[in-house]
Amino acid sequence: MDSEEVSSPSQAGVIAAQARTTTNESRTDGKTSTWTPSSWTTKPIKQHVVYDDRAAVSKALAKLERSPPIVTPTEICQLKKSLRDVALGKAFLLQGGDCAELFDYCESNMIESKIKLLLQMSLVLIYGAHKPVVRIARMAGQFAKPRSSPTEQHNGKMIPAFRGDNINGHDPEDRTPDPSRLVSAYFHSATTLNYIRACLGSGIADLHSPLDWELGHVKDETIKAKYERIVDSITESLRFMKTIGADSAASGLETVDLYTSHEGLLLEYEQSLTRRLKTPCPHLDATPSRPTKNGDDGDKEWYNTSAHFLWIGDRTRQLNGAHVEYFRGIANPIGIKVGPTLSPQDLISLLSILNPTREVGKITLITRYGEANITSLLPAHIRAVQQSGHT
Repeated sequence: MDSEEVSSPSQAGVIAAQARTTTNESRTDGKTSTWTPSSWTTKPIKQHVVYDDRAAVSKALAKLERSPPIVTPTEICQLKKSLRDVALGKAFLLQGGDCAELFDYCESNMIESKIKLLLQMSLVLIYGAHKPVVRIARMAGQFAKPRSSPTEQHNGKMIPAFRGDNINGHDPEDRTPDPSRLVSAYFHSATTLNYIRACLGSGIADLHSPLDWELGHVKDETIKAKYERIVDSITESLRFMKTIGADSAASGLETVDLYTSHEGLLLEYEQSLTRRLKTPCPHLDATPSRPTKNGDDGDKEWYNTSAHFLWIGDRTRQLNGAHVEYFRGIANPIGIKVGPTLSPQDLISLLSILNPTREVGKITLITRYGEANITSLLPAHIRAVQQSGHT
């Protein structure tokens, strides 16, 4: 049995119409059809959530639409610049975090531990590769959990599967999808990112104290010793810089950029946090000029303000599906999960839909082949991308 929820275009449209009324203006941008934040409702959808109380869904989405952005276009554009450098081989991308966050993970010690782990990993990469590292955390929004089956067995009884804290509860008695969890997800995301910013602003990433990042998670003494030798070498270099007066707060040694990401699975949630905002980085926009309406100045873009970076999952990357339709219209940098079932031809079709202007660094391919399949599948995908002209 196909375990993923699929709604026909008409069903999806009715569901979305019941949930909210979309007033965003349409735009054309050189693509094959007009895009709006709600145009995904005309497409078949996978992994859709069916709620019992549509009035409660409408209330939750209305609350999200009134809420301020979690991230800003300025931050998103900073990430786009950095990912451009990654695509050109000038920097290295590190993404890490939970497969699926829980609301209980919104706690200071746990957030700090994840920040420190990413800092440690990036420090080793910088030291070894001699390149800047772009850090993207799977935090502050990675709640939804795509499932191969909507149900599971529990004590001999078939119950709904746990699909993430923003949908239902892990407790078997709390598996009915609850739209109020969408609002909870927003506030847990905002709180987590707020604390991340506070930690970075308070010096948690200060390169003068890398041993403060702790190594309790490292069980292998050899690996721990190697990391400590790297830290010792960096510390000596910093002492020298201080001696000659090159060590200052302006040198970038006391903080780093850390961006957030999650899988854009629940499109009603993502749509509610999609805003048409002035773009602070028009020089990076390779898209042709767009027609304007009602006095628009033409320098605005649709940004998903729930995270800096979002990706399409392996289960939701259908060429004519709702998720691809939604993702093709947002200005954020985006990722595509590339698995064993994605043919090289379909990969290029996805890139053409999602990045028709071939903006450098717009798309990040996230491979998930399984160890046994890497050798047989990865080379063909690499060749296809190289031959297509996409970067």
